Amino acid sequence: MLRIHFTDADLLKTRVAATPDPLWEVAISLHRLQTRRGRWAHAHWHRTVRTRLCATGTERSLRGLLLPLVPRAAYFPDFLTPPEAGEGLAAGLEAVLATPAQRVRHEVGRLAPTGTHLRRLARLSEPEARRDLVRALRAYHDTAIAPQHDRIQARIDAERAARARAMLHSGIEGVLASLGPCLSWRSPVLHAVYPEDRDLHLNGRGLLLVPSYFNMGNPVALGDATLAPVLTYSLHHEPAPAALPADLRGSGTPLARLLGQTRATVLRLSAGGATNGELARAIGISASSVSHHTTTLCESGLILSQRHGASVLHTLTPLGAATLRANPE
Repeated sequence: MLRIHFTDADLLKTRVAATPDPLWEVAISLHRLQTRRGRWAHAHWHRTVRTRLCATGTERSLRGLLLPLVPRAAYFPDFLTPPEAGEGLAAGLEAVLATPAQRVRHEVGRLAPTGTHLRRLARLSEPEARRDLVRALRAYHDTAIAPQHDRIQARIDAERAARARAMLHSGIEGVLASLGPCLSWRSPVLHAVYPEDRDLHLNGRGLLLVPSYFNMGNPVALGDATLAPVLTYSLHHEPAPAALPADLRGSGTPLARLLGQTRATVLRLSAGGATNGELARAIGISASSVSHHTTTLCESGLILSQRHGASVLHTLTPLGAATLRANPE
């Protein structure tokens, strides 16, 4: 169990990341490759990623460097997920490259690799070996993560919409209480299912909550308690269509003619997150009519409908977001 201790100052400084963190997604997706847990949620990704990795020549560095460096265990080196990655992949990789050699030796030393892996990882404190690591991370990201960007961003947009509503209804404690079954809020401590027993005292630094597309189950925190506190946690996953139907791919036909005026309006309003009641008031139709339209859009894979308390929140899926982008009015 991980216990994260908050003060009043920490509650004021707690926030949810607005964009995917590319290096956290790299690290946690490497965990997905090492277990069958959660494979159903990423079935299409699992079917294609191995083929792409082999085709691009990334498989060798994956097995010889990345998987030993990010084992599916209680710890992997913190320097692989620097806060600069929140500004984009390039900034994150620059930070990895600039990590002091002493810190790299210390964090890699906490791993327990054997044989050739031990020798290769031990060299990561050297600048040239670190440059090889950065090249491997970039190649893996471009092959395994970048093709999923729209899907990941749409899911995080939906997550932020849900957390924003929790904030409006119940404040930051409502957000902390609504993060999923592996996290429970018992003021002033956030309890997380974790592979080891530890306490993390925020001491006024606040907490950055990072929703992760590839995380399944246990949240993940940095091992070094002196670093800026971060907690990645799992999104709610449901299978979604992998491709955009041909009749919605920028056909030039107004979206209202493709879906119907009311349904097109429901889709557009769902871009910012909306409940049945909000849709009914905005469009001027009954709640039962809204429910009919949202059910159709959900079954078509254009919106995601999730219950939050007494209401159902509708947000766009990657397919729905692509549909709006392809058919501007």
